[in-house]
Amino acid sequence: MEVFGLIGDPVRHSASPAMHTAAYEACGMQARYVTFTPEETALEEALRGATALGIRGLNVTIPFKQTVMPMVAADPIATRVGAVNTITLGEWPPAATNTDVAGVERALAHHDVDPAGATAVIIGAGGAARAAVCALVDAGAEVHIANRTAARARALADELGAASAGGLETATRIEGADLLLQMTSVGMRGEASPIDTALLHADLVVFDAVYTPRETPLLAAATGVGATTIEGAWMLLYQGVAAFERWTDRSAPVEAMRVALEGRLTANERPF
Repeated sequence: MEVFGLIGDPVRHSASPAMHTAAYEACGMQARYVTFTPEETALEEALRGATALGIRGLNVTIPFKQTVMPMVAADPIATRVGAVNTITLGEWPPAATNTDVAGVERALAHHDVDPAGATAVIIGAGGAARAAVCALVDAGAEVHIANRTAARARALADELGAASAGGLETATRIEGADLLLQMTSVGMRGEASPIDTALLHADLVVFDAVYTPRETPLLAAATGVGATTIEGAWMLLYQGVAAFERWTDRSAPVEAMRVALEGRLTANERPF
Protein backbone atom coordinates (compact mmCIF):
# COMPACT_ATOMS: atom_id res chain seq x y z
CA MET A 1 0.00 0.00 0.00
CA GLU A 2 1.43 3.34 -1.07
CA VAL A 3 0.62 6.37 1.06
CA PHE A 4 0.51 10.01 0.00
CA GLY A 5 -0.95 12.96 1.82
CA LEU A 6 -1.40 16.60 2.65
CA ILE A 7 0.03 18.70 5.48
CA GLY A 8 -1.47 22.02 6.49
CA ASP A 9 -3.89 23.70 8.82
CA PRO A 10 -6.78 23.57 8.17
CA VAL A 11 -7.02 20.52 5.89
CA ARG A 12 -10.40 19.03 6.85
CA HIS A 13 -12.25 20.53 3.91
CA SER A 14 -9.51 19.96 1.33
CA ALA A 15 -10.55 18.60 -2.07
CA SER A 16 -7.17 16.90 -2.56
CA PRO A 17 -8.10 13.55 -0.94
CA ALA A 18 -11.07 13.14 -3.27
CA MET A 19 -9.04 14.03 -6.36
CA HIS A 20 -6.12 11.75 -5.57
CA THR A 21 -8.23 8.85 -4.36
CA ALA A 22 -10.13 8.97 -7.64
CA ALA A 23 -6.83 8.92 -9.52
CA TYR A 24 -5.58 5.85 -7.62
CA GLU A 25 -8.82 4.01 -8.26
CA ALA A 26 -8.78 4.89 -11.97
CA CYS A 27 -5.22 3.61 -12.27
CA GLY A 28 -5.81 0.46 -10.21
CA MET A 29 -3.28 1.57 -7.60
CA GLN A 30 -3.23 0.28 -4.05
CA ALA A 31 -2.78 3.71 -2.48
CA ARG A 32 -4.27 6.09 0.06
CA TYR A 33 -4.19 9.87 0.48
CA VAL A 34 -4.23 11.07 4.09
CA THR A 35 -4.36 14.54 5.68
CA PHE A 36 -2.07 15.62 8.52
CA THR A 37 -1.94 18.71 10.73
CA PRO A 38 1.48 18.81 12.41
CA GLU A 39 2.51 21.55 14.80
CA GLU A 40 4.55 24.17 12.95
CA THR A 41 7.32 23.82 15.52
CA ALA A 42 7.50 20.08 14.75
CA LEU A 43 7.34 20.35 10.97
CA GLU A 44 10.80 18.93 10.31
CA GLU A 45 10.17 16.04 12.70
CA ALA A 46 6.91 15.37 10.85
CA LEU A 47 8.70 15.23 7.51
CA ARG A 48 11.41 12.95 8.87
CA GLY A 49 8.75 10.74 10.42
CA ALA A 50 6.84 10.55 7.15
CA THR A 51 10.05 9.57 5.38
CA ALA A 52 10.79 6.86 7.97
CA LEU A 53 7.26 5.50 7.60
CA GLY A 54 7.64 5.18 3.83
CA ILE A 55 5.09 7.84 2.86
CA ARG A 56 5.76 8.54 -0.82
CA GLY A 57 4.75 12.15 -1.16
CA LEU A 58 3.09 15.10 0.55
CA ASN A 59 1.23 18.12 -0.68
CA VAL A 60 1.75 21.26 1.39
CA THR A 61 -0.82 23.96 2.02
CA ILE A 62 -1.11 26.97 4.32
CA PRO A 63 0.53 27.83 6.64
CA PHE A 64 3.53 25.63 5.75
CA LYS A 65 4.33 26.48 2.12
CA GLN A 66 7.10 28.91 3.04
CA THR A 67 8.02 27.41 6.44
CA VAL A 68 9.00 24.11 4.85
CA MET A 69 11.46 25.66 2.37
CA PRO A 70 14.63 25.27 4.52
CA MET A 71 13.80 21.60 5.17
CA VAL A 72 13.60 20.46 1.53
CA ALA A 73 15.63 20.43 -1.67
CA ALA A 74 13.50 22.91 -3.60
CA ASP A 75 13.77 22.79 -7.39
CA PRO A 76 14.19 25.98 -9.46
CA ILE A 77 10.42 26.46 -9.83
CA ALA A 78 9.74 26.32 -6.09
CA THR A 79 12.76 28.52 -5.44
CA ARG A 80 11.48 31.19 -7.84
CA VAL A 81 7.96 31.07 -6.43
CA GLY A 82 9.34 31.09 -2.90
CA ALA A 83 6.99 28.34 -1.75
CA VAL A 84 6.58 24.56 -1.88
CA ASN A 85 3.34 22.66 -2.37
CA THR A 86 4.60 19.20 -3.41
CA ILE A 87 7.24 17.08 -1.69
CA THR A 88 8.58 13.72 -2.90
CA LEU A 89 9.84 11.69 0.05
CA GLY A 90 12.50 8.98 0.14
CA GLU A 91 15.76 10.83 0.67
CA TRP A 92 16.78 13.62 3.03
CA PRO A 93 16.34 16.42 2.32
CA PRO A 94 13.31 15.48 0.22
CA ALA A 95 12.83 16.89 -3.28
CA ALA A 96 10.21 19.62 -3.55
CA THR A 97 8.50 21.72 -6.19
CA ASN A 98 5.55 24.04 -6.69
CA THR A 99 2.88 22.65 -9.01
CA ASP A 100 0.78 25.84 -8.85
CA VAL A 101 2.83 27.06 -11.81
CA ALA A 102 1.77 24.00 -13.80
CA GLY A 103 -1.76 24.57 -12.53
CA VAL A 104 -1.85 28.00 -14.18
CA GLU A 105 -0.18 26.77 -17.36
CA ARG A 106 -2.47 23.78 -17.83
CA ALA A 107 -5.63 25.68 -16.92
CA LEU A 108 -4.85 28.20 -19.66
CA ALA A 109 -3.94 25.46 -22.15
CA HIS A 110 -7.17 23.57 -21.40
CA HIS A 111 -9.08 26.67 -22.49
CA ASP A 112 -6.91 27.06 -25.62
CA VAL A 113 -5.28 30.22 -24.27
CA ASP A 114 -1.69 30.78 -25.42
CA PRO A 115 0.05 33.45 -23.32
CA ALA A 116 2.98 33.85 -25.73
CA GLY A 117 3.10 37.47 -26.85
CA ALA A 118 -0.01 38.35 -24.84
CA THR A 119 -0.41 41.34 -22.56
CA ALA A 120 -1.42 40.19 -19.09
CA VAL A 121 -2.51 41.94 -15.89
CA ILE A 122 -2.09 39.98 -12.66
CA ILE A 123 -3.93 41.15 -9.55
CA GLY A 124 -2.12 40.37 -6.30
CA ALA A 125 1.41 39.70 -5.10
CA GLY A 126 0.99 36.64 -2.85
CA GLY A 127 1.81 33.00 -3.47
CA ALA A 128 -0.75 32.37 -6.21
CA ALA A 129 0.26 35.59 -7.96
CA ARG A 130 3.93 34.57 -7.82
CA ALA A 131 3.07 31.27 -9.51
CA ALA A 132 1.07 33.08 -12.19
CA VAL A 133 3.87 35.58 -12.87
CA CYS A 134 6.36 32.73 -13.27
CA ALA A 135 4.06 30.86 -15.65
CA LEU A 136 3.29 33.87 -17.85
CA VAL A 137 6.78 35.38 -17.94
CA ASP A 138 8.20 31.98 -18.93
CA ALA A 139 5.53 31.68 -21.65
CA GLY A 140 6.58 34.99 -23.18
CA ALA A 141 3.75 37.24 -21.99
CA GLU A 142 4.19 40.90 -21.13
CA VAL A 143 3.09 40.97 -17.49
CA HIS A 144 1.88 43.90 -15.38
CA ILE A 145 1.29 43.32 -11.65
CA ALA A 146 -1.33 45.40 -9.83
CA ASN A 147 -1.49 45.03 -6.07
CA ARG A 148 -2.99 46.87 -3.13
CA THR A 149 0.56 47.58 -1.91
CA ALA A 150 2.41 49.03 -4.89
CA ALA A 151 5.88 48.53 -3.41
CA ARG A 152 5.26 44.81 -3.03
CA ALA A 153 4.10 44.57 -6.63
CA ARG A 154 7.22 46.39 -7.87
CA ALA A 155 9.50 44.16 -5.81
CA LEU A 156 7.81 41.07 -7.27
CA ALA A 157 8.13 42.43 -10.81
CA ASP A 158 11.85 43.09 -10.31
CA GLU A 159 12.38 39.63 -8.83
CA LEU A 160 10.48 37.59 -11.42
CA GLY A 161 10.90 39.65 -14.57
CA ALA A 162 7.46 41.19 -15.03
CA ALA A 163 7.39 44.18 -17.37
CA SER A 164 5.78 46.63 -14.91
CA ALA A 165 3.93 46.93 -11.63
CA GLY A 166 2.00 49.34 -9.43
CA GLY A 167 -0.97 49.82 -7.14
CA LEU A 168 -4.51 48.68 -7.88
CA GLU A 169 -5.14 51.97 -9.68
CA THR A 170 -2.84 50.68 -12.46
CA ALA A 171 -5.35 47.90 -13.17
CA THR A 172 -6.72 50.30 -15.81
CA ARG A 173 -4.24 48.49 -18.09
CA ILE A 174 -6.92 45.80 -18.31
CA GLU A 175 -8.62 47.90 -20.98
CA GLY A 176 -5.79 47.08 -23.41
CA ALA A 177 -4.89 43.63 -22.08
CA ASP A 178 -5.48 40.13 -23.44
CA LEU A 179 -5.40 38.33 -20.09
CA LEU A 180 -6.53 39.18 -16.56
CA LEU A 181 -5.53 36.85 -13.73
CA GLN A 182 -7.11 37.60 -10.34
CA MET A 183 -4.79 35.88 -7.85
CA THR A 184 -6.04 37.13 -4.47
CA SER A 185 -8.64 35.62 -2.12
CA VAL A 186 -11.08 38.47 -2.79
CA GLY A 187 -14.42 37.01 -3.80
CA MET A 188 -14.14 33.93 -1.60
CA ARG A 189 -16.57 35.37 0.93
CA GLY A 190 -18.79 37.14 -1.57
CA GLU A 191 -16.76 40.35 -1.69
CA ALA A 192 -17.07 42.54 -4.75
CA SER A 193 -14.42 42.31 -7.46
CA PRO A 194 -11.03 43.79 -6.46
CA ILE A 195 -10.98 45.77 -9.70
CA ASP A 196 -13.46 48.01 -11.50
CA THR A 197 -15.47 45.63 -13.66
CA ALA A 198 -16.13 48.48 -16.11
CA LEU A 199 -12.58 47.76 -17.35
CA LEU A 200 -13.58 44.31 -18.62
CA HIS A 201 -14.18 43.74 -22.32
CA ALA A 202 -15.20 40.96 -24.68
CA ASP A 203 -11.66 40.32 -25.99
CA LEU A 204 -10.34 39.55 -22.51
CA VAL A 205 -9.63 36.17 -20.91
CA VAL A 206 -10.44 36.39 -17.18
CA PHE A 207 -8.94 33.81 -14.82
CA ASP A 208 -9.96 33.93 -11.14
CA ALA A 209 -7.96 31.76 -8.71
CA VAL A 210 -10.87 31.67 -6.22
CA TYR A 211 -12.80 28.40 -6.58
CA THR A 212 -15.37 28.78 -3.78
CA PRO A 213 -17.75 30.09 -4.98
CA ARG A 214 -17.25 28.72 -8.45
CA GLU A 215 -18.53 31.89 -10.11
CA THR A 216 -17.08 34.88 -8.31
CA PRO A 217 -18.44 38.41 -8.78
CA LEU A 218 -15.52 39.07 -11.14
CA LEU A 219 -16.30 36.04 -13.32
CA ALA A 220 -19.98 36.92 -13.37
CA ALA A 221 -19.15 40.42 -14.59
CA ALA A 222 -16.74 39.03 -17.18
CA THR A 223 -19.41 36.67 -18.50
CA GLY A 224 -21.75 39.64 -18.73
CA VAL A 225 -19.48 41.48 -21.18
CA GLY A 226 -18.74 38.37 -23.26
CA ALA A 227 -15.21 37.73 -21.98
CA THR A 228 -13.76 34.22 -21.82
CA THR A 229 -13.71 33.01 -18.20
CA ILE A 230 -11.61 30.40 -16.39
CA GLU A 231 -12.65 29.24 -12.93
CA GLY A 232 -10.12 28.69 -10.17
CA ALA A 233 -11.16 25.05 -9.91
CA TRP A 234 -9.15 24.39 -13.07
CA MET A 235 -5.95 25.57 -11.41
CA LEU A 236 -6.77 23.44 -8.37
CA LEU A 237 -7.33 20.41 -10.60
CA TYR A 238 -4.17 20.77 -12.65
CA GLN A 239 -1.84 21.42 -9.72
CA GLY A 240 -3.12 18.11 -8.33
CA VAL A 241 -2.60 16.44 -11.70
CA ALA A 242 1.01 17.63 -11.77
CA ALA A 243 1.63 16.36 -8.23
CA PHE A 244 0.17 12.93 -9.06
CA GLU A 245 2.37 12.65 -12.15
CA ARG A 246 5.47 13.70 -10.24
CA TRP A 247 4.92 11.12 -7.49
CA THR A 248 3.84 8.16 -9.62
CA ASP A 249 5.58 8.72 -12.97
CA ARG A 250 2.23 7.98 -14.63
CA SER A 251 -0.09 10.02 -16.80
CA ALA A 252 -2.84 11.31 -14.54
CA PRO A 253 -6.48 10.27 -15.15
CA VAL A 254 -7.53 13.89 -15.47
CA GLU A 255 -11.23 13.26 -16.10
CA ALA A 256 -11.59 11.04 -13.04
CA MET A 257 -9.89 13.70 -10.94
CA ARG A 258 -12.10 16.42 -12.41
CA VAL A 259 -15.28 14.52 -11.61
CA ALA A 260 -14.10 13.89 -8.05
CA LEU A 261 -13.22 17.55 -7.57
CA GLU A 262 -16.60 18.60 -8.89
CA GLY A 263 -18.22 16.33 -6.35
CA ARG A 264 -16.43 18.17 -3.55
CA LEU A 265 -17.57 21.61 -4.63
CA THR A 266 -20.79 23.25 -3.57
CA ALA A 267 -23.77 21.19 -4.74
CA ASN A 268 -25.68 24.08 -6.29
CA GLU A 269 -22.74 25.38 -8.34
CA ARG A 270 -22.70 24.71 -12.05
CA PRO A 271 -20.34 21.94 -13.34
CA PHE A 272 -17.09 22.78 -15.05
